[in-house]
Amino acid sequence: MPLPKAELHLHIEGTLEPELAFELAARNGIELPYADTEALRKAYLFEDLQSFLNLYYSLMTVLRTEDDFAALADAYLTRAAAQGVRHAEIFFDPQAHIARGVAMGTVVEGLWRALSTSEERHGVSTRLILCFLRDESAESAMLTLEAARPYLDRITAVGLDSAEVGHPPAKFREVYEAAAALGLRRVAHAGEEGPPEYITEALDLLGVERVDHGLRALEDPALVARLSRDRIPLTLCPLSNVRLRAVDTLEEHPLPAMMEAGLLCTVNSDDPAYFGGYVGDAFHAVHKTLGLDRERLRELARNSFEASFLEDAEGLRERYLAEVEAYDFDAE
Repeated sequence: MPLPKAELHLHIEGTLEPELAFELAARNGIELPYADTEALRKAYLFEDLQSFLNLYYSLMTVLRTEDDFAALADAYLTRAAAQGVRHAEIFFDPQAHIARGVAMGTVVEGLWRALSTSEERHGVSTRLILCFLRDESAESAMLTLEAARPYLDRITAVGLDSAEVGHPPAKFREVYEAAAALGLRRVAHAGEEGPPEYITEALDLLGVERVDHGLRALEDPALVARLSRDRIPLTLCPLSNVRLRAVDTLEEHPLPAMMEAGLLCTVNSDDPAYFGGYVGDAFHAVHKTLGLDRERLRELARNSFEASFLEDAEGLRERYLAEVEAYDFDAE
């Protein structure tokens, strides 16, 4: 049994494996511009964030019905459970679906069909996080939040993702204030390709409780001191950072330095179908390549549960943390 862990930075659309993409395309009468799954898998090579996003959004066309979204989520949960995930906080991008005629209800109801039975079927508790696309307008984000109102009993938080550069957090201040008024938790991507100032903006203007990525925080010593002092979690994605060229090689990843600086770091998979591994694979990679020893891995697992939005689940966080502390690496 792998080390128990929570996954806090996971885009459900980014778990679309080529095999499932072709299966859903056939079901929905869609012809993909690839000869077969192997040809599609070869397209999963990227120069930067935008080249990834181009393929990411184009492949979403196969997701049409509640059944499709349920199948996507269930496939992820099956893989995640096998890699030790005990709790998953899952991002979804409703604007990308609404723009192609798929209703908010279709997306949420489909995902929820898998998530609502995940503890019983997979041993994985879940939360759902609605993300706004930062390269869309603030007005579109506000309309998306309004469209989500009937489903807020199933949505724990809002997030902010997609192309970062040129789209500072300040652009979304009003919609984050509205989300807070509705009782939603707040996270945001910041400091992946964007500068450390975006991290500060996300904290000060959006009121985020957790920073997704935060890779460039080390460039600002005052920010590092603040993140450490306030125990603000960072949801790092090392395999993604390499595949999108945010860092050249995994050996150069700043994760060890960030942990040494006292930052509350977690390791996650981001878009695992596209980036060469799920979260257990990411743990294995940082262990082997970055030399993180077993106790550092245990720290990362502990951090993942401490950073999670599990306050409303009585005793569940404590139970998961006890599993982490009791874990015997020699029994793997």
